[in-house]
Amino acid sequence: MAKITRKPAPRKAAVPKKTAKAAIAKPKPAENKPAKKSLKAPQPNSIKPWTPAEVREVFSRFRKANPEPKGELEHVNPFTLLVAVVLSAQATDAGVNKATRELFKIADTPQKMLDLGEERLRDYIKTIGLYRTKARNVIALSAKLLAEFGGEVPRTRAEIESLPGAGRKTANVVLNMAFGEHTMAVDTHVFRVGNRTGLAPGKTPLEVELGLEKVIPAEFMLHAHHWLILHGRYTCLARKPRCEVCLINDLCRWPEKTV
Repeated sequence: MAKITRKPAPRKAAVPKKTAKAAIAKPKPAENKPAKKSLKAPQPNSIKPWTPAEVREVFSRFRKANPEPKGELEHVNPFTLLVAVVLSAQATDAGVNKATRELFKIADTPQKMLDLGEERLRDYIKTIGLYRTKARNVIALSAKLLAEFGGEVPRTRAEIESLPGAGRKTANVVLNMAFGEHTMAVDTHVFRVGNRTGLAPGKTPLEVELGLEKVIPAEFMLHAHHWLILHGRYTCLARKPRCEVCLINDLCRWPEKTV
């Protein structure tokens, strides 16, 4: 029987492996496309700053409308003013006044407040927010006034700020209202007015405070913070500002004013 001889199948030619460099896709040459426009929002400092003449005009109008503005916190002496301001944190002046009218009849000095005691003090101020913490602070600051300041409210910002419950705004209010210092207390109303009008924009109360002190003429500084507080409280409201009756609507820089 004839022997069958099979020829081996031809081997396929080996395909050379791609080198690492060849495997990496080369970037396409950049096309000459126009650059995209920047989408950044306009910066706040694009608002036209107030001129000294405009600032003087604003506060001249405030003075003419209300020559002797008064703070709305009721008090009988520097100590009761200090206590009222400490109690007013995150509370309304009207709410504080309602609680302190009876309190100050029996505790209008640091010693009388200590004699009253924290528990009884809480009963007087329990309608005010955070009254437990505030009662503790009022008793502590009364004790510190007696121990370190002879029972008198000190007359420097640093010393007032060292008292329990008292911060920079508290110190500025007391220095201004009790001692006639040219300080600028920045609460939520002053902060809003300073930023909204462009008079003294700032990201923090301190920035607004320093900005206002820089631009307001000295002759207006005694009453300036009262005018701004009252303006923010009754005219330049947070949600629906009353631009139609605003004394300074022609000078205000707010782009959304309604007049």
